Amino acid sequence: MAIVTGIIILFAFILFMMFLYYFPLGLWIRTLAAGVPLGIITLVRMRLIGIPPGIIVTNYVRARKAGLNVTIDPMQSHYLAGGNVEAVTLAMIAAQRAQLPLEWQRAAAINLAGRNVLEAVQTSVNPKVIETPIFQGVAQNGIQLNVKARVTVRSNLDRYVGGAGEQTVIARVGEGVVAAVGAAIDHKEVLEYPDRISKTVLSKGLDAGTAFEIVSIDIADVDVGKNIGAELQTSQAEADRKIAQAKAAERQYAALAGEQEQKALTQAMRAKVVEAEASIPLAIAEAFRSGNLGVMDYYRLKNLQADTEMRGSIGAAEAPAQQPDQAPPPPPQA
Repeated sequence: MAIVTGIIILFAFILFMMFLYYFPLGLWIRTLAAGVPLGIITLVRMRLIGIPPGIIVTNYVRARKAGLNVTIDPMQSHYLAGGNVEAVTLAMIAAQRAQLPLEWQRAAAINLAGRNVLEAVQTSVNPKVIETPIFQGVAQNGIQLNVKARVTVRSNLDRYVGGAGEQTVIARVGEGVVAAVGAAIDHKEVLEYPDRISKTVLSKGLDAGTAFEIVSIDIADVDVGKNIGAELQTSQAEADRKIAQAKAAERQYAALAGEQEQKALTQAMRAKVVEAEASIPLAIAEAFRSGNLGVMDYYRLKNLQADTEMRGSIGAAEAPAQQPDQAPPPPPQA
């Protein structure tokens, strides 16, 4: 009997807890006390479809007490879509206090896009400063300048969904800074009037298509870098020198090749001469056999050759050396 009684008590306790879970009387009483009553059936339906009633009730009471004209249906839809109901509600309240036109649908869209809607509203009220990296530009005289800027931006809630982020703004500012430095004839102009960069960049409308509105661009620092022009000229001169050396080496090798060809041609001609001289004894022998040359004729030819060689050697030995003319002695001085 005691076991049956215990089972009944346990069963009754489970039923009571299930009743309290599906019938959140505490939340219902809270809405009544806040002056924004919700039906108990509405709270039960939230529990049945998997929406925590506590989140919806808390933010609904918060929004209505702040004077927002919202209902629980958009809140439930936003929760089921995976959004942060609390962040959207706080952003709506902040926008109302700052008198910014922001509707629930737009705030929910910003939140579902993965962006911090509360931060967007706060940035729209209180602009934030973006520190840019160091941008390197080269003036027309070849001097490199390292420029660092601070960009003050304000959120544009109308373009926050689908608009580009901070990285795009920084990239566009860097492009404008490099272009402004490159337009300067002398780097001293930039050092003397750095505000020209700000004016030039602001006039380009760099915030178009972004989620921000650029309030101001301030040049924080300008440093002189390398002499890029001198380095380029040095590199060009070195390249020209190497090209000239290559062309000179090409001409030298061509001349050497021509010289070797001439030497080979000379050797070939000498070989022909030797070949021709080697054919003379054969021709003499053939003349002997054919009877065109007699023995006495051959002897006279040999004597003529010997006589010619002797006269040549005597003439070479007796050639007098050329003596320079001597100048007459100078006359005696009086």
